[in-house]
This record gives sequence, C-alpha cells and structure tokens, in this order.
Amino acid sequence: MKDIIRVKSLLSTDIETLLNQQIKKEAHSSAIYLSMASWCNRNGFDYSSDYFFKQAEEERAHQLKIYKYVLDMGGNSISPDINNIKLEYNSFREVFEDALDQEISVTQSLKNIAARCHKEQDYVTLEFLNWFFKEQREEEYKARRALELFEVIGEEGTGRWQIDKHVGQIVYNSEA
Repeated sequence: MKDIIRVKSLLSTDIETLLNQQIKKEAHSSAIYLSMASWCNRNGFDYSSDYFFKQAEEERAHQLKIYKYVLDMGGNSISPDINNIKLEYNSFREVFEDALDQEISVTQSLKNIAARCHKEQDYVTLEFLNWFFKEQREEEYKARRALELFEVIGEEGTGRWQIDKHVGQIVYNSEA
C-alpha cells in the first residue's frame, strides 16, 4: 500500500514556520500553567491551582488545534521541545502577573501571524486565527480580573485566602 504524499501545502513556508512557532508557544504556555498550578497547590492555594490546571488544558487544546490545522493544510507540524519553565515564584501575586504577561505575549504572537497572513493574502489562515483572537480576549480578561483581586481585596490578613477563593469564580462574559 502506498503512502499518500501531499504534493503541495496551502501554507507558505513563512506562515507554516510562524504557526509552528505558535504551536511551541502554546505548549510552553501549557507547561507554564502546570508549573503555576503546582506552585499554588504546594502553597495552599487550591482554587488557583485548579484555575491553572484548566488554563494548562486550554493551552494544550490550542496547541493541538494549530497542529492539526497545519497538517490539514498540507504542512508539516513540529512537536516542540519545551524547557526553561519557571518552577518557583516569589509571591502569590507574581504567579498572576506572569500569567497575564504570558497571555499578552500569546496575543502579540497571534497578531504577528495575522499580519503576515494579510501581507500574503492568506485569508484562510486569517479566518482560522479569528477563533484564537476571541479566545485571547477571554484569556486576557480572566488574567486581568484575577490580578485585580490583589488590588481590590488586598493581601493582608485573610486576603490571599479570599483572592484564592475568588479566582475560581472568574467568568468571562462576552456581552460585557
């Protein structure tokens, strides 16, 4: 039986490279969120640990979505090596500051891919990316709300415990 050979990719080499970089970025984000979940768990922040486990699962799903898209378009998806994951944090707040920075970085990376798609008139990939932009709006919203809890509640006394409790209740409302 002969293997099916894909003769031509519908992706340019540059866009395929950018998408493979995004696959790595999503995998890296997933690993970062697992590390955050572990840190929160070790430090008694159970709701935040659960929150970061869910975030890790979402990032993994994003990675696979892009991975499959590249394959569906006749390209070559590359399974990324992930390293240099931060394991320790100086404070509970730092975990959430890093989470927001990570989401902003992912959004910027997606914007760079979209800009390249516009330049190459790759409207199929651009349409594919629109789902991710909606998702990033939600992810950044949740990260900002979580970080704002530190300002609203404060960390003194039972503050960190209250923040942890409220993190699990953050829901994105698309009509807001």
